[in-house]
Amino acid sequence: MQANGAGQGQESSELSCLNSAQNGESSSAGGTHSNGLLSSTDNGNSVGTSNGSSAGPGTGTSATSTASSSEVGSLKKKKRLSQAEEDVIRLIGQHLHGLGLNQTVDLLMQESGCRLEHPSATKFRNHVMEGEWDKAENDLNELRALMHSPNAIVRMKFLLLQQKYLEYLEDGKVLEALQVLRGELTPLKYNTDRIHVLSGYLMCSHAEDLRAKAEWEGKGTDSRCRLLDKLQTYLPPSVMLPPRRLQTLLRQAVELQRDRCLYHNTKLDNNLDSVSLLLDHVCSRKQFPCYTQQILTEHCNEVWFCKFSNDGTKLATGSKDTTVIIWQVDPESHQLKLLRTLEGHAYGVSYLAWSPDDTNLIACGPDDCSELWLWNVQTGELRTKMSQSHEDSLTSVAWNPDGKRFVTGGQRGQFYQCDLDGNLLDSWEGVRVQCLWCLSDGRTVLASDTHQRIRGYNFEDLTDRNIVQEDHPIMSFTVSKNGRLALLNVATQGVHLWDLQDRVLVRKYQGVTQGFYTIHSCFGGHNEDFIASGSEDHKVYIWHRRGELPIAELTGHTRTVNCVSWNPAIPGLMASASDDGTVRVWGPAPFLDTQEADGLNENCSNMDS
Repeated sequence: MQANGAGQGQESSELSCLNSAQNGESSSAGGTHSNGLLSSTDNGNSVGTSNGSSAGPGTGTSATSTASSSEVGSLKKKKRLSQAEEDVIRLIGQHLHGLGLNQTVDLLMQESGCRLEHPSATKFRNHVMEGEWDKAENDLNELRALMHSPNAIVRMKFLLLQQKYLEYLEDGKVLEALQVLRGELTPLKYNTDRIHVLSGYLMCSHAEDLRAKAEWEGKGTDSRCRLLDKLQTYLPPSVMLPPRRLQTLLRQAVELQRDRCLYHNTKLDNNLDSVSLLLDHVCSRKQFPCYTQQILTEHCNEVWFCKFSNDGTKLATGSKDTTVIIWQVDPESHQLKLLRTLEGHAYGVSYLAWSPDDTNLIACGPDDCSELWLWNVQTGELRTKMSQSHEDSLTSVAWNPDGKRFVTGGQRGQFYQCDLDGNLLDSWEGVRVQCLWCLSDGRTVLASDTHQRIRGYNFEDLTDRNIVQEDHPIMSFTVSKNGRLALLNVATQGVHLWDLQDRVLVRKYQGVTQGFYTIHSCFGGHNEDFIASGSEDHKVYIWHRRGELPIAELTGHTRTVNCVSWNPAIPGLMASASDDGTVRVWGPAPFLDTQEADGLNENCSNMDS
């Protein structure tokens, strides 16, 4: 490296910013490098001398130093590095130092004329890593003038003394630890709650007990590095770079590219080793579930509903032909095979709900249906057929998270909570229910009603509150896994996304044709980043959750698409049910030549433009 640096006289002069040369600062004394950082070992050899320092004969170091001195005059005449260029050099230097390439860092700082961090910060870092707490406290006085917030000194001193206290305790020096607690930490009058917690550690009987209760790594490099990471947050980056800053920036860049990728539908991995930094991230549309994999034709009339089980291994479809069909999903090929048919729903099946453990399935009919069927999916047996009154309309259902209760209702004013045998546990009078959902708290039931709103009902204390108010009828809705977002199909308006916590309309998705038919949309993909909905124009529309325009239009159905369900366990698998009597299963493009894949009949229209 030295030979290369010495042989690049004119080139290196173009890269110099001469910060250290101009302000006349030198590196710290002792075992530090010219970059100001502690020496370390590289490949088992001591790396304690800095480039440009005196060395034995025959090393060529003196020649390099002399050459560098002779170039100072010409360096000053050259264009200085911009602030951005200096920042990049410092980031690279920090990263190389983390890899233990300290000689390389020395040469980089020497050639560029930059410094990795302020000399006062270097002294502070070294004293912290060596556990010289009194010297580290004195260093804070030097750093005070370089800091934006004077209050930060108190916080930094607290962190230093806390580490000092814990190390004394681990070493069994209880009296010294007590002195730190009473004579140094307490007088700071900062974070008294934490001081009370620290005082409790005096009762720890041994070092392992202390480390466990304090959730602390113990005296040594690991805990002191973690301490430095916390301390660095109070120092300006011009004084000391935040820890692992280059890795942080690269990770943010990768995450941003993924966020902007319309078709990213794989598990997020924040490990930089899992991606290439040499190319921009991009997912092909052919990896996205917008190609017909299967057409299920076993129903003999309109298919009104479809829903994958919570574990993604089965699909249930309900039809006007009075049957529910359970399909098994092959874990390898993702092909669906008919498992069993559940018959006898005289009015047809317009809604289905899987129990939380997927052992039971509830089927509801259209508006004029007063009955509800609860099936054991594993055995195919009808467990309960519930009907409170022939005048009821039970068109929607939702399971309580405990799997022992469910709520059901309809537009004629019925709103019941029942057990698995169909026994009525509670009822709410006068609520004309269009759609239902149970939140994960086990108490709150969301219900859309004929007043174009969604309200939250608590069956325990019999309270209710308004959450969503629309200007048009809410035909159906579904809720994200975390319970934060609701996806509404609104008559004549289309698909709307609401934030249930802030009670605000987040987004209106464009493209879908929604009249007064009941169409069911869904969240889907990894992290539920996508939204899919059927439409009266015979298409399936897919949006990225953060964009109003569709990223894909799936064609193939010949009549209204009533329902779409995205497999919760296989992000590349989706199903749609239509009045044309078929269920289409969508997946990535088959393994064909690129031109062949582009020419598929049942295609995914590219909406990027």
